[in-house]
Amino acid sequence: MTQHVASQSNNLSVPFSEFLLICFPNYQSWQHWLSLPLSLLFLLAIGANTTLLTTIWMEASLHEPMYYLLSLLSLLDIVLCVTVIPKVLDIFWFDNKSISFSACFLQMFIMNSFLTMESCTFMVMAYDRYVAICHPLRYPSIITDQFVVKAAIFVVARNGLLTMPVPILASRLRYCADNIIKNCICTNLSVSKLSCDNITINRLYQFVVGWTLLGSDLILIILSYSFILRAVLRIKAEGAMAKALGTCGSHFILILFFSTVLLVLVITNLARKRIPPDVPIMLNILHHLIPPALNPIVYGVRTKEIKQGILKLLRRL
Repeated sequence: MTQHVASQSNNLSVPFSEFLLICFPNYQSWQHWLSLPLSLLFLLAIGANTTLLTTIWMEASLHEPMYYLLSLLSLLDIVLCVTVIPKVLDIFWFDNKSISFSACFLQMFIMNSFLTMESCTFMVMAYDRYVAICHPLRYPSIITDQFVVKAAIFVVARNGLLTMPVPILASRLRYCADNIIKNCICTNLSVSKLSCDNITINRLYQFVVGWTLLGSDLILIILSYSFILRAVLRIKAEGAMAKALGTCGSHFILILFFSTVLLVLVITNLARKRIPPDVPIMLNILHHLIPPALNPIVYGVRTKEIKQGILKLLRRL
């Protein structure tokens, strides 16, 4: 294991080849116990999303734009889980704290880009529901397979390109003071603050891009649901309002999961001095587990077509 070697006289050092991830520095004895619920949530998230993807792929009746968008969300959830949780469990079970520079910055890129890709996917799904309820006659001509392909390209390109400078800026810093990351994952701020260089640009870029991407998505989601609510309130036919709200219910619950966990994480980071440092670390891990685990379950329970597709899949096994 590579150790940092610093010269106290001139503050220079031998360059590191890896970082050390120290999970929950104040509660190291709890890690084995904590690994049990985390591993169960991880298996649930991977299993549920894989089942949902397989069901949509094999069931011809689910080959529609709305379910393609849900498939994209499941793929993003799986990648986020696999990027973060196996390494956390590796630390808990085998005390393997080391992570190479390249693996650390790759993890940083995937976390930043796929998180904003999820947010953008929720925005596209909100637009899909807006067209379905506010312009039902035009829905088949607007929300097509070609629309889904273009939307997926937009989601990946916008968020991938705009978040790519975050790990690039972090990788260009000089790490000469310490290589111990007091976190379970390679977040930008946890890594950058180990540098001897000025990290103002790193902090500023992540803040501006993060809030621009997530903020614009949230504003458009709120606008979409405002128009949906206004349209639903105008519906006079008996049972039509309940049916319209039912088509949006699952999507709204998923957005609530995603936004609530993210909001709690932001608040705890802002109030870091008043909250034990292990709390934001745990919330960061849970944010990569709870929404991925619950998203497919919510859709499976609340959507009759998906529920029927899963039952058909189980009968074939």
